[in-house]
Amino acid sequence: MEKPANPNELLDVDPLLMDVLLDHYRHPHNFGRVEGASVVHAEGNPSCGDQIEISLKTNGDIIEDVKFQGKGCIISQAAASILTDLVKGEPLETVRRLTKEEMLENLGIPIGPMRLKCALLALKVLKTGVYGREAAEMDEDES
Repeated sequence: MEKPANPNELLDVDPLLMDVLLDHYRHPHNFGRVEGASVVHAEGNPSCGDQIEISLKTNGDIIEDVKFQGKGCIISQAAASILTDLVKGEPLETVRRLTKEEMLENLGIPIGPMRLKCALLALKVLKTGVYGREAAEMDEDES
């Protein structure tokens, strides 16, 4: 696991919020691969080695099931777990509207610039899988 750029970076984090992230990392929600998925997409962050694959099955425009698999730091893997909880059972439009600020807010801890790509990798993978690379990149530019 990669060390924070600043060793004191996580010292000011509420221990209860950190426990939530650690729980998502140790016991991820929706981990695995959806059988008969209508969307499967994977990407990685070459600078740190994080990798995420998201698979989902839709029923009409509703995300019926969504799962992820991957490896990487606590933040990237916990973010994927949290993201799948957020979108499961929701309309696809929820994915399109979900901003990077909302994703970071749902993590519950401050994320410094060195960890931003870790925190947002799952969102990028999901948006690219559902809407294509151009839509995901446009969302990144607007946020």
